Amino acid sequence: MAAADRTTAPGLSPWRFVLVFGVVSLLADMVYEGARSIIGPYLTTLGASATVVGAAAGAGEFIGYGLRVMSGYAVSRTRHYWRWTILGYALTAVSVPLIGATGALVPALLLYGGERLGKAVRSPAKDTLLSFAAARTGRGTGFGVHQALDQTGAVLGPLVLAGVLAWRTDDYRLAFGVLAVPGVAVLVLLGWLRRRVPDPRSFEDEEVETPRPDTAGHPESRRLPRLFWQYAALVGLLSVGIVSFPLLAFHAVTHHVLTAAHVPLLFAAAMAVDGASGPVVGRLYDRCGPFVLLAVPVAAALAALALTTSAALVWLGVGAWAVVSGVLDSTAKAVVTELVPSAGRAVAFGWFALVRGAGLLAAGIVLGAVYDADRHWAIAVIVALNAVAAAGLAALLGRVRRAA
Repeated sequence: MAAADRTTAPGLSPWRFVLVFGVVSLLADMVYEGARSIIGPYLTTLGASATVVGAAAGAGEFIGYGLRVMSGYAVSRTRHYWRWTILGYALTAVSVPLIGATGALVPALLLYGGERLGKAVRSPAKDTLLSFAAARTGRGTGFGVHQALDQTGAVLGPLVLAGVLAWRTDDYRLAFGVLAVPGVAVLVLLGWLRRRVPDPRSFEDEEVETPRPDTAGHPESRRLPRLFWQYAALVGLLSVGIVSFPLLAFHAVTHHVLTAAHVPLLFAAAMAVDGASGPVVGRLYDRCGPFVLLAVPVAAALAALALTTSAALVWLGVGAWAVVSGVLDSTAKAVVTELVPSAGRAVAFGWFALVRGAGLLAAGIVLGAVYDADRHWAIAVIVALNAVAAAGLAALLGRVRRAA
């Protein structure tokens, strides 16, 4: 894009851009989080076993995170941020309503994979677009507010589908079909936003794009800073110590701490905490610096409380788990924008997601196996991994603060 185009004033203020983009994510979360809340029971009606349901969920998460590296490189090479963002959202908007219309297991699984692919395609481009405006709003605050709106949709989507299924029992065709409404709204709003702000890079000052000393002499899209890789590795280690919600729900139900009917309410409450934690920690990040991220391993260790046999501690532990999810999905990305110049951020966000996804995959396997042996050992492993991650982060974040 020509330099003259880069200096054209955007049609929205940075804050309005962040807020409207947040509404886009709210609507999109209604679609795919709504789908995730009912995909297991729906696949069961199509003849899927528990193994198939679990494998589909695990594979979907890895697709959603792991393939972001490929899309990140493509975004960085083409700089077509809007094109990749809209393509990814379109995959989700089209795939989800069709899941309920298939009535067959294999097509439903493929369409669910298509929805996860859509998330992988759009995420690096979307995060990069948001980072440009967040340079003016405050990086932590911008990502945090966006996360709050995003998670509002994650609460509303499952609640809407719960109402639909209460009205029309087992009518999954209607339930998935209802999600076409926010899906269409996402694409309409994205089209409007692109027309108002065709190049969000104009939000960010030119000096922000100056390569940092540890990247001098290296093309930004081909070599990322050493400090970024160290930070990503520590987040990956931290992710291995994050117990998954399905395992927490499995524990609560099998140990008769909660009934199966309480689990959706627990998930909705967790999504509300997830959304609230983003802007709070993001604001603290902008005011106090990156050391606020030390709250993440502390909260991840506290999430082990949900593996006890106390209902109150289960709710408290899941609340801590939600804080971890909210901060890693928002404020943790602000550190990436501090370490990586804008030309390389799409690639950086892709690798960051892959490392985190690999950590979460390992967490599911390791913590599940240890839990089967003895849940008390699972609690010990969670606490130990997060203690190591906290020590590493404390040392690294000081260097991040100096680099920023």
